[in-house]
Amino acid sequence: MADSAGIQQGSPAIGAAGLVPAAPGAGGTEGSGAAAGSARIAVKKAQLRSSPRPKKLEKLGVYSSCKAEGACKCNGWKSQNPPPTPPRTDQQSSTVNLQEPCRSCSHTLGDHVTHLENVSEEEMNRLLGIVLDVEYLYTCVHKEEDADTKQVYFSLFKLLRKSILQMGKPMLEAQESPPFEKPSIEQGVNNFVQYKFSHLPSKERQTIMELAKMFLNQINYWQLETPSQRRQRVLNDDAAGYKANYTRWLCYCNVPQFCDSLPRYETTQIFGRTLLRSVFTVMRKQLLEQARQEKDKLPPEKRTLILTHFPKFLSMLEEEVYSHSSPIWSQDFLAGASGGQIAIHTVISAPPVARPLYYSTSPVSVDPSTCGSVSPARKTASALEPNPVGEKRKPTEPLPHEESKRPRVVGDIPVELINEVMATITDPAAIPETSLLSAHSARDEAARLEERRGVIEFHVIGNSLNQKPNRRILMWLVGLQNVFSHQLPRMPKEYITRLVFDPKHKTLSLIKDGRVIGGICFRMFPSQGFTEIVFCAVTSNEQVKGYGTHLMNHLKEYHIKHEILNFLTYADEYAIGYFKKQGFSKDIKVPKAKYVGYIKDYEGATLMGCELNPSIPYTEFSVIIKKQKEIIKKLIERKQAQIRKVYPGLSCFKEGVRQIPIESIPGIRETGWKPVGKGKELKDPDQLYSTLKTILQHVKSHQNAWPFMEPVKKTEAPGYYQVIRFPMDLKTMSERLKTRYYTTRKLFMADMQRIFTNCREYNPPESEYYKCANLLEKFFYTKIKEAGLIEK
Repeated sequence: MADSAGIQQGSPAIGAAGLVPAAPGAGGTEGSGAAAGSARIAVKKAQLRSSPRPKKLEKLGVYSSCKAEGACKCNGWKSQNPPPTPPRTDQQSSTVNLQEPCRSCSHTLGDHVTHLENVSEEEMNRLLGIVLDVEYLYTCVHKEEDADTKQVYFSLFKLLRKSILQMGKPMLEAQESPPFEKPSIEQGVNNFVQYKFSHLPSKERQTIMELAKMFLNQINYWQLETPSQRRQRVLNDDAAGYKANYTRWLCYCNVPQFCDSLPRYETTQIFGRTLLRSVFTVMRKQLLEQARQEKDKLPPEKRTLILTHFPKFLSMLEEEVYSHSSPIWSQDFLAGASGGQIAIHTVISAPPVARPLYYSTSPVSVDPSTCGSVSPARKTASALEPNPVGEKRKPTEPLPHEESKRPRVVGDIPVELINEVMATITDPAAIPETSLLSAHSARDEAARLEERRGVIEFHVIGNSLNQKPNRRILMWLVGLQNVFSHQLPRMPKEYITRLVFDPKHKTLSLIKDGRVIGGICFRMFPSQGFTEIVFCAVTSNEQVKGYGTHLMNHLKEYHIKHEILNFLTYADEYAIGYFKKQGFSKDIKVPKAKYVGYIKDYEGATLMGCELNPSIPYTEFSVIIKKQKEIIKKLIERKQAQIRKVYPGLSCFKEGVRQIPIESIPGIRETGWKPVGKGKELKDPDQLYSTLKTILQHVKSHQNAWPFMEPVKKTEAPGYYQVIRFPMDLKTMSERLKTRYYTTRKLFMADMQRIFTNCREYNPPESEYYKCANLLEKFFYTKIKEAGLIEK
């Protein structure tokens, strides 16, 4: 937002990374100035939070109502020597005196801050952050000239002011909460990519994804024009609808980038087609104009992408944005020739934006019931961590690009058939429930069932030096110390106690009937990209129930959510077997320089590591495998039902026939069997070598063989070896032929066929390489038939 009503819609530089929009009221649209403004606010907050406690009390007293007896109505302490307006946090002042009287009500500063005496430093810092946001909005209100924008700033100013008085969390009061329209802009662009470009080869599809990400990035950092500016530019428009969206954008997307005490959302994730239509035309025009003006400043690798491909991408998207019948904006988005509904996967997503830390509305007096839980049965807030850890990752969410990269394999089972079989498996009537587990049940199945029934719980806990001690958590820590001491007798008790109660260590605890029966103590090193597992144990009378496996699976889920994907641990000879079952090995993926000096070294133990896959929902992994097995079993049963026709036995052998062709067996073709092309197998190695050499010479001499003469160079085809796992070329085949590698015709034909298959997989059908592959393949099989290696 600009401080002048004459400033038009602005856009950050195309292709630039990490840009931040202009601060509201800052006057401009340049990302660098906005970033500097945001950084200044962050520095001020850090300086204020590092101030002595009396200084913090003085700052909060300005925004705290008087608590003196006699029902004083003063809503904030005012110094006898008032600071500049608005107050400056970087100004050095004299020592704070809590007995200094208020200029308004004459009561002391201490009377205004009595409610903050027992408040923790963490809560104090949260309130101070809101104070600086209030002062920033105060400046915005006075500088802003646009009436609609000024009104929004003032409303947010009052909201944050009220939050300080009530010591609560700022909650925007609105008739609707995000998202405001479905599908969102991000989902619509995802649908557009699938709808228009799913048929392309992976290389071209990757280019489209880059363009889509670039477009979403621009929208997230786009500065909307004010409603008054829009009325001057567009006469016949839904002014009320645009004003509502503009207000929402300010409250949920723009202002929270600088006032991080407000919840922050991405524009592309909470707005839909309506907002996109209102900005697309102007945005497209300005983006392309800016691209042309700054083409010399663009990196060479981005120049072609932005100047050539981006305009065409925007033109195609514009048709879908303004079309009344476009399917990409339907919540039941359909794709594919079969007409079946497909699962909507995230092909691309907007860049992540740092989110503010959310706090409780109540003062920080910890209740015993509010302990961090990773159990789905009890999703409560953590007493030791500001973010709740109770919510499981959604196993249905694929990684970006994952679905688009997966090649369609010949013989894949149709999605419709899989969905039909899944319906029979997930139907409760189709699967009778039993209280007994089968002999083939997964190790953690019993533990998972107990967790679902609420018999056991999982909590990430740890000691804290900053918060008021929580009796329940301290009791659990003592219980963990006892379990580790009993199950790890060779470890000194003092050492176990020190690590369990060390604030830098955390423990995933297993609770049953209110008491600790197991846990995993660990220390996270986010900067190094790994976590060290220190202790892991389950009490002896609760072992062989799958608790150990389920514990480790919960720990994996917890670390994936915290973006740490490597475990390291020193295992003694008794624990190596357990860790191997959990996916650990002696092959350490973490570079040695990353963990030397960080991890504790144990004499006589074996260093083991485990690399986590963020696409695997570990706590449900065995369920998924079991379901996959059931799907295969059902598919086999269906196939058997289709061909379950009993044919009479073969009587020809009784009549003296020694052998018959396989295809003459009744019912063999119905099973899906197909005859393999027959040919004459040359038994003489020299004759085979001579024949294959002649054929290879003919192929190399063909006019369409030029693309396949030598291995593909990485510089000529970037990303080729990520797509083609088994490359092949005529030069390599010649070298193999010289070394007598081709002992059969099938080996020779397989390598030649691989050349053609690789070419068609990497290149689009309209390319010259694709056509050369088809023509050369036809010529090759002609020569093979002429040589009598396969039947004509």
